[in-house]
Amino acid sequence: MQRFLALLTWLAFPVYVWQGLGVRRRTTRMLPAQGPVMHEISGQAPAVSLLMLGDSSAASVGIGNSEYGLAAQLADLISKRTGRAVRWRAAGFNSATSGQIRDHVLPNLSADPWTHIVLAIGTNDTKNFHSVPRFKSDFGGLLYALRAKWPEARVVWSPVLEFTRAPAMPPLLGKILEIRAAEMNRMGERLCLERGAVPAPRLPITDAEAGFASDGFHASEAGYRAWAEHLVDLVLAKEPRLA
Repeated sequence: MQRFLALLTWLAFPVYVWQGLGVRRRTTRMLPAQGPVMHEISGQAPAVSLLMLGDSSAASVGIGNSEYGLAAQLADLISKRTGRAVRWRAAGFNSATSGQIRDHVLPNLSADPWTHIVLAIGTNDTKNFHSVPRFKSDFGGLLYALRAKWPEARVVWSPVLEFTRAPAMPPLLGKILEIRAAEMNRMGERLCLERGAVPAPRLPITDAEAGFASDGFHASEAGYRAWAEHLVDLVLAKEPRLA
């Protein structure tokens, strides 16, 4: 049934284009947060090395300072949970898709010994109306490339969020994109399980007013904190806490 609905969304493509253009006209394009994209938190050895890779969420778009972004807040939680030193880097880019991260970002990242990699990717693949087969090729290729470059790292993927909960989304457009997001997430989970990554549960949005930034699409500081809290246990699974 869900796949049938996804096929029907192609019939709604003119609505997607019309309402999407309206959202773009009304919404201010926000820039990545100011502040460091790399940082270290002191603690005990061995250190956790965290790479946050993906789209505008990985770049902390929606807030003013990167210290309240997803990468920094997740690193802070990891440090507090484990007592370990944490070294983190955020490699996130506005409007990035899975294919762009695979082809243009990953090859240019130095092969630093990251122990944990978190992927925040898929929203733009969905928003840009990429087909599921295209997402399979792009996201699947990204997972292969990550496994080849960092075979020992724990890779966690945070799936596409609920479009219907974003305040900037008109109800019909949100519903169209949500149907497609469900298919993307289904494929993404399958690819993760096949290719040595861990699919996270979808982030529950309990307070959209507090969780979204002023543009009604990106996360606020509170939203990034809730996102980090949602991911931290899964990222640290099998990691012992230090005394």
